[in-house]
Amino acid sequence: MVSLPAESPQASDHASRGRPVTRLERRSRWRWHEILFWLAVASCPLVVPDDLVLASQVLIAGLFALSLDLLLGYGGIVSLGHAAFFGVGAYAAGLLARHGWGEPISGLLLSGALAGLLGFALSFIIVRVRGIALLMVTLGVSLVLHEAAVKGYAVTGGDDGLQGIVLDPLLGLFPMDMWGRTAFGYSLAVAFAGFLLARRLVSSPFGLALQGMRENGRRMAAIGAPLRRHSALIYTVSAALAGVAGALLTQTTEFVSVEVLGFQRSAEVLIMLILGGAGHLYGAFIGAAVFMIVRDQLAAANPEYWFFWLGLMLVLVVLFARGGIIGGIATIAAHFRKGGSR
Repeated sequence: MVSLPAESPQASDHASRGRPVTRLERRSRWRWHEILFWLAVASCPLVVPDDLVLASQVLIAGLFALSLDLLLGYGGIVSLGHAAFFGVGAYAAGLLARHGWGEPISGLLLSGALAGLLGFALSFIIVRVRGIALLMVTLGVSLVLHEAAVKGYAVTGGDDGLQGIVLDPLLGLFPMDMWGRTAFGYSLAVAFAGFLLARRLVSSPFGLALQGMRENGRRMAAIGAPLRRHSALIYTVSAALAGVAGALLTQTTEFVSVEVLGFQRSAEVLIMLILGGAGHLYGAFIGAAVFMIVRDQLAAANPEYWFFWLGLMLVLVVLFARGGIIGGIATIAAHFRKGGSR
């Protein structure tokens, strides 16, 4: 019996370099504009030191929109009640802190896990309905939880909100300060970690299967893809990420309003995602930034009609940039590339 010589690591490395790059490998590579984006965000304390509170709110809203992007932009599952998970995470973090669990990071993870558990329980219903029924189920859950928070004054504080939240210093060293520096650093770290998770997820074979389900569910079912299992998993992950965003809001503001469970919260995050561009990941953060900055500026300039102008902007984006801001930029860039190649 003749034994073949083992392939050396160097030869294996050369072989792997010679083979064509797969689609998954290409998507998982970091591009220069991605690095530039996060460097720009991290530079906020130097560029806008007086607006770090707003920057923290944008990051939290972006993380919330990112959770919806996984569900809608990649999974093709529409939700009108995503605030249910955001609110559960927010209240969980607040109640933990009020009852002696003031350590921020573990409280954040526990709150996200609780929201994920709710998402997992609801996923058994979600995977069995489509269309209008799906919208009604997601909206109904959010409305039920909102009403429970209003009526449960003894636990949630009702319309007055959950107050008296006191957190331990972050990592035992950094207390939340009135200038928002600790809150910004904490929000940036959590948002970036959530983004890395989402990026890894959509760049995996599971992520490709999700997009296949969104584009042609029948064909994916015909080749044996477990559609319900994939839908349940992405719904659970999305819920957990939304819960983390809600918990982060509570921990950085040390207050919980009952509106975290309201329909307006669900509508706003949907607007942010459509504005930035669903199915792009970065669209969640860009949409959140544009929405919140424009909203604040319009509300200050025209308190009575600011929502009208915001709605008009959304209509224009949908009509002329159907992929949102990111989709519009990609279309323009592709047009210039074609023009330059001629």
